[in-house]
Amino acid sequence: MEEFLELRQFLEQGKIHEALLLVDELEEMSLSDKINKIDSYGVVLLIHLIKQKAEKRSTRSWDVSIENTVREINKINKRRKSGGFYLNQAELIDILQQGYQVALKRAALEVFEGRYEAQELAAMVDQQETLAEALELIQQ
Repeated sequence: MEEFLELRQFLEQGKIHEALLLVDELEEMSLSDKINKIDSYGVVLLIHLIKQKAEKRSTRSWDVSIENTVREINKINKRRKSGGFYLNQAELIDILQQGYQVALKRAALEVFEGRYEAQELAAMVDQQETLAEALELIQQ
């Protein structure tokens, strides 16, 4: 909130250039926050997709979690006033790829009651297929 007070002061003092720089900084902070949230939800989505593929089954809980994470990702990524999205398809793919190893490690703790290490689980699940499915779910 300090930034808004500072912005108000710049505007009241006629310091337009400083105000615009602060607005740019606030926009960057907002986008960074959105990216972090999408990344977190993306990891949860991937965990459940990995578990489904490894165990060749699903549960209602996993299905609901997948549905909820997809809804949250889309809600966060949607530009409300101007329409469109904050992150394009390539950026979403990048975030999902970055989160895949984290998701794999976390899924390894749950799949088959934690009997496999992440690298063993990786051999059971096609990474590219899982990433493609995650992206497809997000873009529906």
